[in-house]
Amino acid sequence: MTRFVLATANPDKAAEISEILRNAGVPVDLEPRPDDVPDVDETGATLEANARLKAVSLAEATGLPAIADDTGLEVDALGGAPGVYSARFAGPDATYADNCTLLLRRLEGVAPERRTARFATVALAHWPDGREAAALGTVEGTIAHAARGEGGFGYDPVFVPGEGDGRTFSEMTSAEKHAISHRGRAFRTLAQGLQVMIEVPDTNGPDTNGPDTNGPDTKGPDTKGKD
Repeated sequence: MTRFVLATANPDKAAEISEILRNAGVPVDLEPRPDDVPDVDETGATLEANARLKAVSLAEATGLPAIADDTGLEVDALGGAPGVYSARFAGPDATYADNCTLLLRRLEGVAPERRTARFATVALAHWPDGREAAALGTVEGTIAHAARGEGGFGYDPVFVPGEGDGRTFSEMTSAEKHAISHRGRAFRTLAQGLQVMIEVPDTNGPDTNGPDTNGPDTKGPDTKGKD
């Protein structure tokens, strides 16, 4: 079983990633980010750039291959905001509730048909030798008029996926959410790439070719947003 270190220090996200990969059956042993490794400044302009910054930093710090992701919520009525600033939409120390409250306030008076939005996640694995695998997962939906539900985290209480039955992500079980969520899709696709790269390791250096978002991509998608 191949050891990977998770780049995220967010316990909610770490638990979700671990559950998705475990259910995907990929033979990896996920280790938490060491306490002595500092936060990575997410200075990238895209999800892919930020995911790579985090994965490369952890691989360099630990000598282990690292798995990272970056996730964003894009709201059409806000011109795609909060985008890459989703996690700090209400400020650098914002809580989940702070971000949701600000989002709902910005959308006050916006008609239901104009509250369209999407989540996007880039999941990325980086090896110390430079190899990478990356995948993109998205889900379309709308922003509710009020927070609903007790589960999930981030913007889950206000996001209603279009493929669901009218419930927010927070009102779903984790299995229901993962089946259609951006992160579930991204990490299930990444799992396919990890399986291939674990079984047939590349000893000749990084491989920059690969399929698009319908399968694992060793270059990675390029999109904007985050949670």
